[in-house]
Amino acid sequence: MRLTVLGLVLALAACETTQGPLANNRVGVAPPRGTVSVTEAVDGLIVGHRLMAANEFQLALDAYTRAAVDHGLNADVLSAIGSANLRLGRLNQAEKFLLRTVAKDPDFVPAWNNLGVTQINLTQYVNARASFKRAFALDNGNSEEIRQNLILANRLVVESSAEIPEQFNFLLVRRGNGRYLLLGQ
Repeated sequence: MRLTVLGLVLALAACETTQGPLANNRVGVAPPRGTVSVTEAVDGLIVGHRLMAANEFQLALDAYTRAAVDHGLNADVLSAIGSANLRLGRLNQAEKFLLRTVAKDPDFVPAWNNLGVTQINLTQYVNARASFKRAFALDNGNSEEIRQNLILANRLVVESSAEIPEQFNFLLVRRGNGRYLLLGQ
């Protein structure tokens, strides 16, 4: 029994490597000539953008989170994290990160647009319209997508404010000491 345990311990100790994860301690056939040797990891923002394009939003969010280590929480990273959360349907988290983005960089057009999209999904139509107006103005009206978003937000604001029928009669009743009560009839 002792020899078996000792043999396992020695076998496991022999497996331990002292080199890093990108070390060239492979086993098998040598790679073809001209194969590029990878010595550095790819930028997390680039990886995240590629994953977003491939509709892998959770993986993109993980890549953006790793990018924060290299870049810090700058506007690009905050916007990317907010956009990934938006695509994952985590609207409150997306809004939080996008608001931080526009606070750091008030001229960041994509962040304003994504903030507006988030606010529309949260049924904050007036706020969304303001965000789209800001994005549209900063972009000098060059983006058709932002223009369409602004049109949608304007329509939703009008539709949501039209919920009270025009023929509804209101009655203002004095309650005393300068207090009034609005009653619907």
